[in-house]
Amino acid sequence: QAGLESDRSQKVEGSVAPGSPLWARVGGVRTRIYENSLLIAFAVIFFGSWAAQAVTGWTEYNNEQEEHKDSIVSFGTYLTRPDFWEKTLQNWQSEFLAVGTMAVLAIYLRQRGSPESKPVGAPHDETGSTG
Repeated sequence: QAGLESDRSQKVEGSVAPGSPLWARVGGVRTRIYENSLLIAFAVIFFGSWAAQAVTGWTEYNNEQEEHKDSIVSFGTYLTRPDFWEKTLQNWQSEFLAVGTMAVLAIYLRQRGSPESKPVGAPHDETGSTG
C-alpha cells in the first residue's frame, strides 16, 4: 500500500510491535507529532539555519553600511533587500542542485548495498513507501 499507509502497517497505536517507541504506542496528539517528527526536526533545522543566516547577513550588511557612512536598516527592511535574497538563493542553488540530482539519478541508477538506492532489480516506478 502506498502513501501514508494504515496504522497497522506503520505499527502505531493498536498495532504496535514489542519495543515500539512510547509515542508510537500512546495514540492521540503525541502519536501524530511522533509520526511527523522527522518533518518537524528538519523544519526546525531549516528555519533555524535560515534565521541565523538572515541575522548574520543583516549584521554584516549594517557593518558595511556604517563603513560607507550610509544609514543602517532594520531587520525587517533587510529581509526585503536584494542582499538577503541574493545570499539566500546562492546558498540554496547549490543545495537544490545536489539534492535534485541525487533524487533524479536515484530513480534510474542503482548502487548495490546502499540504503539510498532501490534494489538492483527493482522497477523504476517502485518506491520505498512500503513502510
